[in-house]
Amino acid sequence: MMLFSSLVSYRYSTAVVNKNKYPVFGIDLSHYQGDVNWKKLRQQGVEFAFIKATEGSGHVDESAADNIRNSADTDIAVSCYHFFSFDSPGETQAENFIRTVPKESIDMPPVIDIEYYADKRQHKPSLEDTEAILTPLLKLLEEYYGRKPIIYANYSVYSRYIREKYSDYPLWIRNTHEEPNFADWKFWQYSDKGMLDGYIGKEKYIDYNVYCGSREEFEKEFNLSTRRTKK
Repeated sequence: MMLFSSLVSYRYSTAVVNKNKYPVFGIDLSHYQGDVNWKKLRQQGVEFAFIKATEGSGHVDESAADNIRNSADTDIAVSCYHFFSFDSPGETQAENFIRTVPKESIDMPPVIDIEYYADKRQHKPSLEDTEAILTPLLKLLEEYYGRKPIIYANYSVYSRYIREKYSDYPLWIRNTHEEPNFADWKFWQYSDKGMLDGYIGKEKYIDYNVYCGSREEFEKEFNLSTRRTKK
């Protein structure tokens, strides 16, 4: 397998990424990737990772603790993401995430992953109901972690819920077809069909992402020069 750092552009699914423009490469993963060899991922050019931690007000990803702990043995910059529920209060969702993710264990801001599930695509929750959940969730996470959370969304969710009221939050956008040009984004998930060595689980694929900026900008923005000492 060719390393990310050795290629000028990539095509997985249908998106093409120019690594000269976006040289900082990362992944996101959950228990579906199973047992993860973080050092092997780092050897393949992974510089950051988003780890699934929680979902809704009670669910904790079964691999979250292992991934948080084992990633600390590398210099991969990590954060954790929370899968947003349209069906439970923002306050209890925040409590679930805070219980699971110690503030000193993540290098980047926490992430709220907002996407449709079950019948939500056909029966979209109202803007008012969503804001009543999302606003306190964002507020509580920002207060605890000391940084504005990153919001993950595709274009449909972004345009319906995020663009107007939450545009001042860092955006992690999903687009597996082309480079997003409809918003200022911080991270771009450009493939859900990536494949790397270093994990054995139910899912053979892993999501690929890039940061919008240079390696120097990445280090500076997230204060990575003073992050926790890693082995």
